[in-house]
Amino acid sequence: MSRDELRAKLAEFKLETRGVKDVLKKRLKNYYKKQKLMQKEPTNGDSYYDYICVIDFEATCEEDNRPEFTHEIIEFPIVLLNTHTLEIEDTFQQYVKPEINPQLSNFCINLTGITQDHVDKADAFPQVLQNVVEWMRQRELGTKYSYTILTDGSWDMSKFLNIQCRISRIKYPSFAKKWINIRKSYGNFYKVPRNQTKLTIMLEKLGMNYDGRPHSGLDDSKNIARIAIRMLQDGCELRVNERMHGGQLMSVSSSAPVEGAPGPQMPRFRN
Repeated sequence: MSRDELRAKLAEFKLETRGVKDVLKKRLKNYYKKQKLMQKEPTNGDSYYDYICVIDFEATCEEDNRPEFTHEIIEFPIVLLNTHTLEIEDTFQQYVKPEINPQLSNFCINLTGITQDHVDKADAFPQVLQNVVEWMRQRELGTKYSYTILTDGSWDMSKFLNIQCRISRIKYPSFAKKWINIRKSYGNFYKVPRNQTKLTIMLEKLGMNYDGRPHSGLDDSKNIARIAIRMLQDGCELRVNERMHGGQLMSVSSSAPVEGAPGPQMPRFRN
């Protein structure tokens, strides 16, 4: 089928018609698959989790990013995606005061839009993490509702959060030990190579434009959530595919049992 034929067929079923040909083909295929399943058995929900917490940290950086430079988290955003309504239900955002390099480089300020004043007035990381835990508890994540974390790549959890916990002398939080790396999910679902899973390329292939300011943690998280919503609409079963174990990044097999993240708790301080 040509792209125009695919779009006409999708329009007939009142489905989204934006995206490149491969995406449209996958969307139509999944629609037919779903219809077949619905004739066999009633479905009760389209996702493994009630909520997905999209997190995209911003961290201190320099133009040359020397290997010995220590990245510290300076923005902690969360976008709460309801997988049943497929809507962004809530957001959290706090800036963080860096400890090792309290003075932001001009490169970092220009890249992220985070000013020196933002971080000077911010709390240190342990307090921000405590606020995150409280925010998640108020929304009954891990108690009344199942949830997991979703990131754009492996670095947010395996690198930035891991390093930050060491700097702040706290243990790595148990609720962040497993997550969905959307780049992997996107690549596997739409059958595209890894070099086509950057945020702007994923949006473009799905027929969407970036909304907001690139490298704002909150705006990046909202755009990642938009990709997740489209993938769920297209029939993708987003599930945990990466985890931290013994301080190391590991893959999670698609045959592993699915379980939501535990109720959020503030980790203990290291001795």
